[in-house]
Amino acid sequence: MKIDLTETTSSKINQALVSARRAIGTPAIGMVLTLVIVTDEENAYDALKSAGDASREHPSRIIAVIKRVSRSPRSRRDARLDAEVRVGSDAGTGETVVLRLHGELAHHAQSVVLPLLLPDAPVVVWWPQDAPADPAKDPLGALAQRRITDAYAAEHPGRELAVRADSYTPGDTDLAWTRITPWRSMLAASLDQQSAPVVSATVEGESENPSCELLAMWLADRLGVPVERTVSAGPGLTAVRLETKNGVIVLDRPDGSLATLSMQGQPDRAVALKRRDTAELLAEELRRLDPDNTYASTVRFGTEKLGGAAEPEQAEPVPADAPAAAPAPAKAPAKKSAAKKAASK
Repeated sequence: MKIDLTETTSSKINQALVSARRAIGTPAIGMVLTLVIVTDEENAYDALKSAGDASREHPSRIIAVIKRVSRSPRSRRDARLDAEVRVGSDAGTGETVVLRLHGELAHHAQSVVLPLLLPDAPVVVWWPQDAPADPAKDPLGALAQRRITDAYAAEHPGRELAVRADSYTPGDTDLAWTRITPWRSMLAASLDQQSAPVVSATVEGESENPSCELLAMWLADRLGVPVERTVSAGPGLTAVRLETKNGVIVLDRPDGSLATLSMQGQPDRAVALKRRDTAELLAEELRRLDPDNTYASTVRFGTEKLGGAAEPEQAEPVPADAPAAAPAPAKAPAKKSAAKKAASK
């Protein structure tokens, strides 16, 4: 069931939700949390579909906030709220409210969202893309116990990890971290079968994939060993190699679906490591609402401590009319040290 509301208010949206539940015969609220999605028109469909699929595991009220910034000065001064209410089969196992904020109202989204939050239920805010530099200080992020970003959607994922580290507040998390949960579980299980300590590690994956950096930083932080980050053609993470005093542990996934675990003295084993979609990642994050201390320690470790280079530095563009750089002066031949002179005699 869908209800369209034009030039409405939060009070009228709440009334529409109650009327819709009565119309479909479910007056009681059986939802466990409120999920706020901050997105744009381009990405709204995919984000709502992923949230709807995740709500089958976590029944929730989904509130999509779409800010419609007007182009003309007169339109920017006009504040208007349009809404779409979905319940029943059109909203998964919960309720969905799509808010479109026009004009000045786009800068005060929290005042619209606050009356729509479920009472006495946790709040999660998710930015599928264009997340703020400090999610906890964002007006909408301040309403939430859990804040979800995605460094993979950023233009420069490596730099985005540094931003996440600088602004980390308990309750923050990132889907780039969620993507490596099966890898971390498998590597931890393999190390439980080896009594010898790890002396070094290598993480291989496609360029500009923040999950690869996070896995490398997690290994370096947890094991206290040098970790090298190397680049492959992908897809995503392709291999992890752990050097131990008893041999090498290799987890190799060349096709993004099936991996092979190789350990010294044991036969190779096939491991299912399928790349998961956004709905599965979101459902995993909604299972826990407490701070993730392991993620905090990992993201703060810093990519600059890793060996290798996963994301090349972007060279500054040179203007066409810039003068040519002067050639570097030739270096004078170094004088021989007294020891070398003595050795040459």
